[in-house]
Amino acid sequence: MIKLVFGLLFLSSTLFSLEWGTDIHAAFAQAKKEQKSVMVLVEGENCRWCKKLKYRTLQEDSVVERLEKFVVVKVMREDPSSMSVLPGIKGVPTVFFMKNDKTVIEQVVGYYNVRDFTSYINDVEKKSK
Repeated sequence: MIKLVFGLLFLSSTLFSLEWGTDIHAAFAQAKKEQKSVMVLVEGENCRWCKKLKYRTLQEDSVVERLEKFVVVKVMREDPSSMSVLPGIKGVPTVFFMKNDKTVIEQVVGYYNVRDFTSYINDVEKKSK
């Protein structure tokens, strides 16, 4: 019985997991190829709010399922190559929802819980239509 429970937990975690890229240039190339938008997470090396966003909000099954429509990429604000593609940021974490031509659809700064972050996804989907 215990093996069954652990098996189901493992299966559910692999079903709802995103493949996060770390190369912003490759992410936009993939987005153009797949005709998708891009979600860029800008984080800082020692940012505790970035970690909370990644491990609480962005790993929640309902959020993961919604983000499967996007090419997702994580970049560090300390990386000048990645930051040259993005508009200026005011702090981390910052999330950019962008079209595959690098036009910003929505910019979200700070930590958000699942409910609030899902609201931003709804806004992005409305603006993208």
